[in-house]
Amino acid sequence: MAKVHPNNNVLPSPAAERAAAGEEAAEATTLTVWRKSLLFNCRGFTVFDARGDLAYRVDSYDAAEAEVVLMDPAGRPVFTVRRKRLSLSGEQWLIYAGEESRRPVHAVKRGGLGGAKTMARVTPCAAASAPAYEVEGSYARRRCVVYDGERRAVAEVQPKEAVVGTDVFRLVVQPGVDVSLAMAVVVALDQMFARPSLLRSWSS
Repeated sequence: MAKVHPNNNVLPSPAAERAAAGEEAAEATTLTVWRKSLLFNCRGFTVFDARGDLAYRVDSYDAAEAEVVLMDPAGRPVFTVRRKRLSLSGEQWLIYAGEESRRPVHAVKRGGLGGAKTMARVTPCAAASAPAYEVEGSYARRRCVVYDGERRAVAEVQPKEAVVGTDVFRLVVQPGVDVSLAMAVVVALDQMFARPSLLRSWSS
């Protein structure tokens, strides 16, 4: 298997530092996402920036947990993704800032305004002025694009070259887009569409 993580340090990567400070990147941010925790006997994700430094992680020992916490390299919560069942329209995944439990900032739900080609829609919950996003393509094949309301591609999940299988892939986030939020959306998409889903049992 190709080398996934050339540097395994715990210092915040430039991408994580910019996201924490609310700064915009001057160019697209490329992350390598590995559907595996670096901790023994854990489920999760390990995410590296373009330099090979640890950018984000998801670790859980408890398969019965009802939430997924996206953390920075030091283990500080960035976003929490929780599943919510809806009485008539299935289910959605709510994204909370940090470990907040009362006020979600975004909701991710199957389908959307784009018809059959739209696999999911990301809508703001808190600020009416916040943008909504449509996700098109196939997460199972690691080929999907996130579009804003003006049909601009703001993030993209891509297969990673020289890697067999779909457990290692690339997330490319365009300038001006919250990289941490894009990664939280990927975590939600994994719960919704991966076969088998690494995290499915966490929110069943």
